[in-house]
Formats: sequence, C-alpha cells, structure tokens
Amino acid sequence: MNEPDQRKDVTQREEPGRPEANGTPEAIGTPEAIGTPGANGTASAGGVAGPAALAPAVRAVLDALAEGAERRGGPLPAGTPEELAAEVARELAAPGEDALRRLTALLAYGSADPADPACAAHLHCPPLAVAVAADLAVSALNPSLDSWDQAPAATEMETLLLRELAALVGYPPGAAGVVTSGGTESNLMGLMLARDQVLGRTSGRPVQLGGVPAGGPRARIFASAAAHFSVRRSAALLGLGEDAVVSVAVDRNLRMDPDALAGALRASAGRGEVPVAVVATAGTTDTGAIDPLGTCAALAAEHGAWLHVDAAYGGGALLSDRLAPLVAGIELADSVSLDWHKLGWQPVAAGVFLVRREETYESLARRAVYLNPADDEEAGYPSLLGRSLRTTRRADAFKIAVTLRTLGRDGLGRLVDACHDLARAGAEAVRAHPRLELHADPILTAFLFSYVPGDPARADQVNAGLRRRLLREGRAVVGRTELPGDGPGRVRLKLTLLNPHTTVDQVERLLHAVAAAGQAEEDAL
Repeated sequence: MNEPDQRKDVTQREEPGRPEANGTPEAIGTPEAIGTPGANGTASAGGVAGPAALAPAVRAVLDALAEGAERRGGPLPAGTPEELAAEVARELAAPGEDALRRLTALLAYGSADPADPACAAHLHCPPLAVAVAADLAVSALNPSLDSWDQAPAATEMETLLLRELAALVGYPPGAAGVVTSGGTESNLMGLMLARDQVLGRTSGRPVQLGGVPAGGPRARIFASAAAHFSVRRSAALLGLGEDAVVSVAVDRNLRMDPDALAGALRASAGRGEVPVAVVATAGTTDTGAIDPLGTCAALAAEHGAWLHVDAAYGGGALLSDRLAPLVAGIELADSVSLDWHKLGWQPVAAGVFLVRREETYESLARRAVYLNPADDEEAGYPSLLGRSLRTTRRADAFKIAVTLRTLGRDGLGRLVDACHDLARAGAEAVRAHPRLELHADPILTAFLFSYVPGDPARADQVNAGLRRRLLREGRAVVGRTELPGDGPGRVRLKLTLLNPHTTVDQVERLLHAVAAAGQAEEDAL
C-alpha cells in the first residue's frame, strides 16, 4: 500500500491527528485494563460494573481510530482493492490480546471517511459525535424492541419520537410507524401495506392470509425511471414481480413527469389492471429531484392507489425552513420513508417508516405469546412487535431522539442549509471551470457534472477512469452514475455534500483534483 506521504491531500487539511496508541496494556485492552475476571474480553458492558469494564476498551478504540485515520491521511486508503484485501487477511489471521486495537486501526485506515471533504460520492454522512455517543449507550445496554420487558424506556422513546416525526411530516393524530434499517426496508413495508390494502379491497379477502390472488387482474406499481432500485426488488419480494413496476418518464432533472404518470395510470386502467401504488420520490439518489407530490397524491387517489413517498434523502428538507416547501404534499401520502443517516447525521441505521392512518398497519399485526400476550397489553404493557418486519431490533430511535433534543429542528436545519449552500457553491465552481460541465443546478445537496475531454467520443471512458484513478491514489471519493437513455456521453460524476463542516475552498480543490485526474486519464490513452 502507498504510504500517506507519497500522495497529496487534495483538501490540504491542517488539523493534527491524535497520537498513536502507545502499546501499553491500558491502551490495548488487556485483562488488567478491562477488569475481566479471567480470559481477556469476557467482561460485560452492562450492569453496574459495565462502564468501568468498558472505559479502557473505549479508550483503546479512540486511540486506534486516530492511529488509523492518521495513517490513511485522506478520504480512503491508497492502493488497489487486492492490496487492501491482503492486509485485512493478514491482520485477521493474527490472534492476540491486542486484536481490538489492531483491527480498529485497520478498519479506520481502510475506510472511506465521510468526514473528509474529499469523500463526497454517496448519501453517506459523517455522523455527529453526540449521535455516536448515544449509539454507544444502546450497544452497551443492548435493548431489543420486540417486547416491552426487553426495552421498557426505549419502547416509550420510540413511540414518542415517531409521534414527533409524524407531526414533522404533517400527519394528523392517528399516524403510526417504526424505526427501520433504512429506505429499502421502509419502501418494502410501504409497498407491502399497499398490496394488502388495495388487493385486499379488490379481492375481498386478506392478502396476508391467502396470498396474492391468482388469475385476477394484473397488479401495477408506478414509479419514476429514477426511483430507487428497491422499488423493483420489493415488488419481487411481495410476489408481484419486478415487471409489475411501470417506469414513468422523467425530465432532465430526473423528476417524474406528471403527464406521463397520468397517462400511464389511464392506460393501465384501460387494460383492466389494478393500480396498487404510486411511488413518488422526494430526493432521487443522483440529483435530489423531488417528484410533484401533490399531483402524485391526486392521481393516486383518483385511481384508488396507495401513495408511498420515498423521502429517504429529501426528508431532510423538513428540517429546513428554506427547503421544506420543496416537499409540500408529503403529508398527503399513505406512507413515507425517511432516513436520518443521510440528512440527519446519524450513524447507520436510522431509517423511519410512517403511515398516515394506524389502521392500515393491520396486516402486520402479530401475536407471539412469549413476547406480547394479549393480557399483558390489556394490563398496560405495550408492544411494538406488530410495527416491524423484524423481531429482534436495536433501539435506534434513541440516538435520533438525543440528537433532536440536543440540536432541535433549528440546529439540524442549519446543517441542512449549510450543505445546500455548499452544493450551490460547488455547482458555480463547476460552471467556472473550463474543463468541467454542470448537468443541472442542485436541488438538495448533490449535483452531477462531467469532465470534458478533448475527444468527446472518449467522454464516458475518461470520466469513469478518472474516478478510479482518484480512488487508486487515495485522493478522493467521487460518485458516478449514468443518465437515462442510450449511446455514449451518459456517464456523469457526482458530488453528494453531506458534511456541513466542509468549506467552499475544499470543494473547489476537490473539483480541481477531478479535472487534473481527467487530464491524466487523457494523457494515458
């Protein structure tokens, strides 16, 4: 692997790293340091003695994180995937009491760091320290939300948090929901309830009991051509088939065309098909495009379809007074997906699924006598088992609740606005660069652009290659996507700016590094 001093940090970071772990027993977590009553690492993190046992291990982890980040010296490790894989294999093959320190340092070294200004490819945020600290508490206590007696306080916290988030969306009293692993799980839940509600109504029998009716009219789901891939995956898992998803045309910004949606729904009705759901995206992965939510709601209602809004990315706009109007109409959805591990700065996982009417959750309700017996619930012991697709489930609501109590909507909204400002400044920097071309102005915090080579016929090859060059050199993590359509010239680069502490100068240096890598690719052809 290349050493950090063999490459340049494109953001010219000046913050010094923490000193490396000193290798003493206290730093590496020996039995003496951790206080274990026997073999190293056997102490529990819970109970009255748990914090004392955990403290030296946490110190070792913090030192190792600093050690690994300092060695990495940039947004990701330089070198090839094969070189990193070989190092990981070597370290995993070496047992020892210092495994916590060694492997943590390796993980930090071998990670793409979303806190680095040159790591700007994906909807992968740098989590807030307060949220990570809250997550540590959850890991130590290890509550599971499948029954009250495993998570008394956490059960109530999630219930109250979801009530608060439902109000943020604009839902009336009577909404319900659950904290999920992310948008994929939330989208699956929304489409499952849509299937159960709509097909149950048209067939007259519960789909969750008898399955998808055989021999009836074809069920259809309508989503834009830029919708998340999990929509088609969900259709397959739900027995509807990926072909049940009708791809609706989008405009240049990848926003669903409302006339195309209306036409697709009319054509489907004319064929005698059943429109199960319309999936509107509030914040597409590539451009942050937001579909016309109010129009989607009206068309879904006209055709008796469920409206699910995938706001995993764009839901962060609800935190900002400036951007909240972009998602007007979200309150009309039957279900909504949010992800606070995107524009919410939470460690993964922090997804949220909400339904406008609690009664539409009915098909998920389950009774397990060892978890939520009816007489316990009648006696006042609530259960969240029927809210989730999962049984064992972390108290991921806790870190979101702590963050909201610490910063409030206004504080988080300022972070959203900072990232939006950064994206707009980055787009202007692209416009000003003679070798870069902007696809469209940013809507949220991401934008597409491309390097313009001397030979336009090689544009896709050069743009794809420059991204890999930056990865190989450990200099930057830049996103890549392809625009809809056929033929050459579709490859685009992407910056997704989710670090509110990044500066405009750092973004400009990143863009200059992209252009330099593009020139190097051209020269190598």
